[in-house]
Amino acid sequence: MAKSVLDLIGKTPVVELRSLSPRRAIRLFAKLEGQNPSGSIKDRIVAYMLQRARDDGRLRPGQEIVEATTGNTGIALALLGRQLGHPVKVVVPDNAFGDVVQALKALEAEIESVPATLGIKSAIDVAQEIARRDAAFLLDQFGSSDNPRCHYETTAPELLSQLPDLDAFVCGLGTGGTAMGIGRRLKEQNPAVKVIVAEPHPGHNLQGMRSLAEGNIPPILDLRGLDAKIVVSSANAFRGVRELLRREGILAGLSSGAVLYAALKWAQRIERGRIVMLFADSGWKYLNSPAYSLDRSLEDEAHTFDEVLWW
Repeated sequence: MAKSVLDLIGKTPVVELRSLSPRRAIRLFAKLEGQNPSGSIKDRIVAYMLQRARDDGRLRPGQEIVEATTGNTGIALALLGRQLGHPVKVVVPDNAFGDVVQALKALEAEIESVPATLGIKSAIDVAQEIARRDAAFLLDQFGSSDNPRCHYETTAPELLSQLPDLDAFVCGLGTGGTAMGIGRRLKEQNPAVKVIVAEPHPGHNLQGMRSLAEGNIPPILDLRGLDAKIVVSSANAFRGVRELLRREGILAGLSSGAVLYAALKWAQRIERGRIVMLFADSGWKYLNSPAYSLDRSLEDEAHTFDEVLWW
Protein backbone atom coordinates (compact mmCIF):
# COMPACT_ATOMS: atom_id res chain seq x y z
CA MET A 1 0.00 0.00 0.00
CA ALA A 2 1.29 3.46 -0.90
CA LYS A 3 2.03 5.82 1.98
CA SER A 4 1.16 8.94 -0.03
CA VAL A 5 0.22 10.06 -3.52
CA LEU A 6 3.92 10.68 -4.15
CA ASP A 7 4.49 6.92 -4.06
CA LEU A 8 2.05 6.48 -6.94
CA ILE A 9 4.15 8.43 -9.45
CA GLY A 10 5.62 6.34 -12.26
CA LYS A 11 5.36 2.63 -12.92
CA THR A 12 2.91 3.47 -15.69
CA PRO A 13 1.79 0.63 -17.97
CA VAL A 14 2.78 -0.10 -21.54
CA VAL A 15 0.11 -1.49 -23.85
CA GLU A 16 0.35 -2.85 -27.38
CA LEU A 17 -1.96 -1.15 -29.89
CA ARG A 18 -2.73 -4.10 -32.11
CA SER A 19 -5.66 -2.61 -33.98
CA LEU A 20 -3.65 0.44 -35.08
CA SER A 21 -0.61 -1.37 -36.46
CA PRO A 22 -0.43 -0.81 -40.23
CA ARG A 23 0.93 -4.34 -40.86
CA ARG A 24 2.01 -7.42 -38.97
CA ALA A 25 5.74 -6.65 -39.01
CA ILE A 26 5.15 -3.31 -37.25
CA ARG A 27 4.31 -3.46 -33.55
CA LEU A 28 3.06 -0.32 -31.81
CA PHE A 29 3.22 0.21 -28.06
CA ALA A 30 2.10 3.10 -25.86
CA LYS A 31 3.31 4.09 -22.40
CA LEU A 32 0.30 5.59 -20.62
CA GLU A 33 1.57 8.51 -18.55
CA GLY A 34 -1.98 9.68 -17.94
CA GLN A 35 -2.11 7.11 -15.15
CA ASN A 36 0.08 9.24 -12.91
CA PRO A 37 -1.77 10.83 -9.96
CA SER A 38 -2.50 14.21 -11.58
CA GLY A 39 -3.07 12.64 -14.98
CA SER A 40 0.18 13.39 -16.79
CA ILE A 41 3.89 12.70 -17.12
CA LYS A 42 4.58 16.04 -15.44
CA ASP A 43 4.16 14.41 -12.03
CA ARG A 44 7.52 12.80 -12.65
CA ILE A 45 9.52 15.97 -13.24
CA VAL A 46 7.71 18.00 -10.59
CA ALA A 47 8.34 15.42 -7.86
CA TYR A 48 11.94 14.90 -8.98
CA MET A 49 12.77 18.60 -9.31
CA LEU A 50 11.16 19.56 -6.01
CA GLN A 51 12.97 16.79 -4.15
CA ARG A 52 16.35 17.82 -5.57
CA ALA A 53 15.67 21.45 -4.72
CA ARG A 54 14.66 20.54 -1.16
CA ASP A 55 17.71 18.31 -0.75
CA ASP A 56 20.20 20.99 -1.82
CA GLY A 57 18.49 23.85 0.01
CA ARG A 58 17.21 25.81 -2.97
CA LEU A 59 13.61 25.17 -1.86
CA ARG A 60 12.87 26.04 1.76
CA PRO A 61 10.02 24.55 3.82
CA GLY A 62 6.79 26.39 3.08
CA GLN A 63 8.33 28.54 0.35
CA GLU A 64 6.05 29.57 -2.50
CA ILE A 65 6.67 27.86 -5.85
CA VAL A 66 6.01 29.62 -9.16
CA GLU A 67 6.06 28.25 -12.69
CA ALA A 68 5.01 29.08 -16.26
CA THR A 69 2.81 26.37 -17.73
CA THR A 70 0.17 25.62 -20.32
CA GLY A 71 -1.51 23.16 -18.01
CA ASN A 72 -0.08 19.79 -17.02
CA THR A 73 2.95 21.00 -15.10
CA GLY A 74 0.80 23.48 -13.25
CA ILE A 75 -1.70 20.81 -12.26
CA ALA A 76 1.08 18.45 -11.13
CA LEU A 77 2.76 21.26 -9.21
CA ALA A 78 -0.48 22.32 -7.51
CA LEU A 79 -1.21 18.74 -6.47
CA LEU A 80 2.26 17.74 -5.32
CA GLY A 81 3.31 21.11 -3.96
CA ARG A 82 0.36 21.04 -1.59
CA GLN A 83 1.37 17.57 -0.39
CA LEU A 84 4.81 18.95 0.42
CA GLY A 85 3.47 22.07 2.14
CA HIS A 86 4.17 24.71 -0.52
CA PRO A 87 1.76 27.33 -1.89
CA VAL A 88 1.80 27.36 -5.70
CA LYS A 89 1.39 30.17 -8.23
CA VAL A 90 1.16 29.39 -11.95
CA VAL A 91 1.42 31.71 -14.93
CA VAL A 92 -0.67 30.48 -17.85
CA PRO A 93 -1.53 31.80 -21.33
CA ASP A 94 -5.13 33.02 -21.45
CA ASN A 95 -6.06 30.42 -24.08
CA ALA A 96 -5.51 27.50 -21.67
CA PHE A 97 -8.29 24.93 -21.82
CA GLY A 98 -11.14 25.70 -19.44
CA ASP A 99 -10.91 22.34 -17.72
CA VAL A 100 -7.21 22.94 -17.06
CA VAL A 101 -7.97 26.24 -15.38
CA GLN A 102 -10.79 24.64 -13.41
CA ALA A 103 -8.44 21.91 -12.19
CA LEU A 104 -5.90 24.51 -11.09
CA LYS A 105 -8.60 26.36 -9.17
CA ALA A 106 -9.82 23.15 -7.54
CA LEU A 107 -6.26 22.51 -6.37
CA GLU A 108 -6.15 26.07 -4.96
CA ALA A 109 -3.27 27.24 -7.12
CA GLU A 110 -3.00 30.99 -7.57
CA ILE A 111 -3.36 31.73 -11.28
CA GLU A 112 -1.92 34.64 -13.25
CA SER A 113 -2.84 34.89 -16.94
CA VAL A 114 -0.83 36.40 -19.77
CA PRO A 115 -1.97 37.07 -23.37
CA ALA A 116 -1.62 33.92 -25.46
CA THR A 117 -0.59 36.06 -28.42
CA LEU A 118 2.70 36.75 -26.65
CA GLY A 119 3.51 33.03 -26.44
CA ILE A 120 4.85 30.92 -23.60
CA LYS A 121 7.95 33.14 -23.46
CA SER A 122 5.80 35.86 -21.91
CA ALA A 123 4.57 33.45 -19.22
CA ILE A 124 8.17 32.41 -18.51
CA ASP A 125 9.26 36.05 -18.18
CA VAL A 126 6.40 36.82 -15.79
CA ALA A 127 7.16 33.73 -13.68
CA GLN A 128 10.81 34.75 -13.44
CA GLU A 129 9.83 38.25 -12.35
CA ILE A 130 7.45 36.89 -9.69
CA ALA A 131 10.21 34.63 -8.36
CA ARG A 132 12.56 37.61 -8.06
CA ARG A 133 9.95 39.93 -6.56
CA ASP A 134 8.45 37.51 -4.05
CA ALA A 135 11.53 35.39 -3.27
CA ALA A 136 9.61 32.39 -4.61
CA PHE A 137 11.18 29.20 -5.93
CA LEU A 138 11.05 28.98 -9.74
CA LEU A 139 10.63 25.40 -10.93
CA ASP A 140 11.96 26.28 -14.42
CA GLN A 141 10.87 23.22 -16.40
CA PHE A 142 12.02 24.86 -19.65
CA GLY A 143 15.57 25.61 -18.54
CA SER A 144 16.52 23.23 -15.74
CA SER A 145 18.71 20.24 -16.55
CA ASP A 146 16.79 18.39 -13.82
CA ASN A 147 13.93 17.98 -16.31
CA PRO A 148 15.75 15.69 -18.78
CA ARG A 149 17.78 14.20 -15.92
CA CYS A 150 14.55 12.98 -14.32
CA HIS A 151 13.59 11.08 -17.46
CA TYR A 152 17.14 9.79 -17.98
CA GLU A 153 17.35 8.42 -14.44
CA THR A 154 13.77 7.22 -13.91
CA THR A 155 11.41 7.11 -16.90
CA ALA A 156 13.86 5.60 -19.38
CA PRO A 157 15.01 2.70 -17.15
CA GLU A 158 11.37 1.97 -16.37
CA LEU A 159 10.55 1.86 -20.07
CA LEU A 160 13.53 -0.37 -20.83
CA SER A 161 12.46 -2.80 -18.13
CA GLN A 162 9.09 -3.07 -19.87
CA LEU A 163 10.34 -3.08 -23.47
CA PRO A 164 14.07 -3.87 -23.58
CA ASP A 165 14.08 -4.45 -27.33
CA LEU A 166 12.65 -1.47 -29.20
CA ASP A 167 13.52 0.22 -32.48
CA ALA A 168 11.97 3.67 -32.22
CA PHE A 169 10.71 6.04 -29.54
CA VAL A 170 8.13 8.72 -30.35
CA CYS A 171 6.99 11.55 -28.07
CA GLY A 172 5.60 15.05 -28.31
CA LEU A 173 7.84 18.12 -28.38
CA GLY A 174 7.21 20.40 -25.41
CA THR A 175 10.01 21.46 -23.10
CA GLY A 176 12.25 18.87 -24.73
CA GLY A 177 12.90 17.12 -21.42
CA THR A 178 11.18 13.87 -22.30
CA ALA A 179 12.84 13.50 -25.69
CA MET A 180 16.28 14.47 -24.40
CA GLY A 181 16.27 12.39 -21.23
CA ILE A 182 14.64 9.22 -22.51
CA GLY A 183 16.26 9.46 -25.93
CA ARG A 184 19.77 9.75 -24.51
CA ARG A 185 19.31 6.73 -22.25
CA LEU A 186 17.82 4.61 -25.04
CA LYS A 187 20.65 5.46 -27.43
CA GLU A 188 23.26 4.64 -24.80
CA GLN A 189 21.79 1.16 -24.58
CA ASN A 190 21.25 0.80 -28.33
CA PRO A 191 22.66 3.47 -30.68
CA ALA A 192 20.39 2.19 -33.46
CA VAL A 193 17.22 3.32 -31.65
CA LYS A 194 15.54 6.22 -33.43
CA VAL A 195 14.13 9.15 -31.48
CA ILE A 196 11.26 10.95 -33.20
CA VAL A 197 9.25 13.93 -31.98
CA ALA A 198 5.83 15.17 -33.01
CA GLU A 199 5.63 18.95 -33.29
CA PRO A 200 2.47 21.02 -33.87
CA HIS A 201 2.16 23.12 -36.99
CA PRO A 202 2.73 26.83 -36.22
CA GLY A 203 -0.47 28.36 -34.95
CA HIS A 204 -2.06 25.03 -34.06
CA ASN A 205 -2.85 24.78 -30.35
CA LEU A 206 -2.01 21.30 -29.08
CA GLN A 207 -1.84 21.23 -25.29
CA GLY A 208 1.69 20.87 -23.94
CA MET A 209 3.41 20.93 -27.33
CA ARG A 210 5.64 23.59 -28.93
CA SER A 211 6.25 24.66 -32.50
CA LEU A 212 9.92 25.53 -32.89
CA ALA A 213 9.00 27.71 -35.87
CA GLU A 214 7.28 30.09 -33.46
CA GLY A 215 10.57 30.72 -31.66
CA ASN A 216 11.51 30.27 -28.00
CA ILE A 217 13.45 27.03 -28.35
CA PRO A 218 13.78 25.55 -24.84
CA PRO A 219 17.39 25.71 -23.56
CA ILE A 220 17.33 22.02 -22.63
CA LEU A 221 16.45 20.94 -26.19
CA ASP A 222 19.35 19.70 -28.32
CA LEU A 223 18.16 18.87 -31.83
CA ARG A 224 21.24 16.69 -32.35
CA GLY A 225 19.61 14.12 -30.08
CA LEU A 226 16.70 13.65 -32.47
CA ASP A 227 16.48 11.53 -35.60
CA ALA A 228 13.30 13.04 -37.03
CA LYS A 229 10.73 15.72 -36.41
CA ILE A 230 7.21 15.29 -37.75
CA VAL A 231 4.98 18.35 -37.93
CA VAL A 232 1.33 17.52 -37.25
CA SER A 233 -1.84 19.53 -37.82
CA SER A 234 -4.48 19.89 -35.14
CA ALA A 235 -6.92 17.99 -37.33
CA ASN A 236 -4.71 14.91 -37.54
CA ALA A 237 -4.01 15.05 -33.81
CA PHE A 238 -7.75 15.25 -33.10
CA ARG A 239 -8.40 12.35 -35.43
CA GLY A 240 -5.69 10.38 -33.63
CA VAL A 241 -7.22 10.76 -30.18
CA ARG A 242 -10.61 9.70 -31.50
CA GLU A 243 -9.06 6.60 -33.08
CA LEU A 244 -7.32 5.75 -29.82
CA LEU A 245 -10.61 5.91 -27.96
CA ARG A 246 -12.68 4.12 -30.58
CA ARG A 247 -10.27 1.33 -31.49
CA GLU A 248 -8.16 0.84 -28.36
CA GLY A 249 -10.33 2.23 -25.54
CA ILE A 250 -7.68 4.77 -24.53
CA LEU A 251 -8.87 8.23 -23.46
CA ALA A 252 -5.75 10.22 -24.30
CA GLY A 253 -4.71 13.85 -24.40
CA LEU A 254 -4.37 15.86 -27.58
CA SER A 255 -0.61 15.44 -27.86
CA SER A 256 -1.10 11.66 -27.89
CA GLY A 257 -3.05 11.96 -31.13
CA ALA A 258 -0.12 13.82 -32.65
CA VAL A 259 2.32 11.21 -31.34
CA LEU A 260 0.23 8.42 -32.85
CA TYR A 261 0.20 10.20 -36.20
CA ALA A 262 3.99 10.67 -36.08
CA ALA A 263 4.53 7.00 -35.20
CA LEU A 264 2.40 5.88 -38.14
CA LYS A 265 4.37 8.20 -40.43
CA TRP A 266 7.60 6.64 -39.18
CA ALA A 267 6.16 3.17 -39.71
CA GLN A 268 5.78 3.99 -43.41
CA ARG A 269 9.57 4.29 -43.67
CA ILE A 270 10.50 0.94 -42.16
CA GLU A 271 9.73 -2.65 -43.06
CA ARG A 272 9.49 -3.97 -39.51
CA GLY A 273 10.10 -2.85 -35.98
CA ARG A 274 8.84 -2.14 -32.49
CA ILE A 275 7.77 1.47 -32.02
CA VAL A 276 6.96 2.77 -28.54
CA MET A 277 4.99 5.98 -28.11
CA LEU A 278 4.78 8.06 -24.98
CA PHE A 279 1.26 9.33 -24.32
CA ALA A 280 1.90 12.25 -22.00
CA ASP A 281 -1.53 12.68 -20.43
CA SER A 282 -5.08 11.43 -20.24
CA GLY A 283 -8.01 12.96 -22.10
CA TRP A 284 -10.32 14.06 -19.29
CA LYS A 285 -9.19 17.70 -19.58
CA TYR A 286 -10.10 17.83 -23.26
CA LEU A 287 -13.61 16.38 -23.40
CA ASN A 288 -14.95 19.85 -24.22
CA SER A 289 -12.37 20.42 -26.97
CA PRO A 290 -13.02 19.90 -30.71
CA ALA A 291 -11.05 16.64 -30.52
CA TYR A 292 -13.85 14.89 -28.67
CA SER A 293 -16.79 16.73 -30.22
CA LEU A 294 -18.98 15.35 -33.00
CA ASP A 295 -17.91 18.22 -35.27
CA ARG A 296 -15.76 16.83 -38.08
CA SER A 297 -15.38 20.13 -39.96
CA LEU A 298 -11.63 20.14 -39.33
CA GLU A 299 -11.02 16.84 -41.07
CA ASP A 300 -11.00 18.33 -44.58
CA GLU A 301 -7.76 20.11 -43.68
CA ALA A 302 -6.23 17.05 -42.05
CA HIS A 303 -3.43 16.53 -44.54
CA THR A 304 -2.89 20.16 -45.53
CA PHE A 305 -0.14 21.14 -43.12
CA ASP A 306 1.70 17.98 -42.20
CA GLU A 307 5.30 17.56 -43.19
CA VAL A 308 8.20 15.39 -42.17
CA LEU A 309 11.66 16.75 -41.49
CA TRP A 310 14.44 14.17 -41.35
CA TRP A 311 17.95 14.65 -39.99
